[in-house]
Amino acid sequence: MKRRYTRKPGTSDVNMTPMLDIVFIMLIFFIVTASFIVEKGLTVNHPHSIGPRPAEPSANIGFLIDSSNHIYHEGRYIDVWSAEAVIKQRITANPKAPVVLSVLAGSKFKTLIRLYDLALSVGVPAHQIGVVTPEH
Repeated sequence: MKRRYTRKPGTSDVNMTPMLDIVFIMLIFFIVTASFIVEKGLTVNHPHSIGPRPAEPSANIGFLIDSSNHIYHEGRYIDVWSAEAVIKQRITANPKAPVVLSVLAGSKFKTLIRLYDLALSVGVPAHQIGVVTPEH
């Protein structure tokens, strides 16, 4: 004769205490690690927030980034290292001159960031760097 095993009522309890402990430990871990995350960002100055307009239009240090990611200064094609030399030269002559980065549609953000970081590394304060998108 075969014996059938049946469960008795009340004997199939699952102990949830260890799982709840793990959940609470994970919750505390995520709360602690999330409070130390510092997000760095890029502050974009719009043309109206550059500050007072300079007396002459040539006082701006202007760069244009086209859709092919080429950098132009005063109508001529330059590379990133030439841009650094231009910024250094112009900032030495006029320390209050704003750097204006004109970005055309289709250009890569990487080129803009390189020029922005380059201007910061040369010594241009962040509030003197403006990013504009000219309309066609």
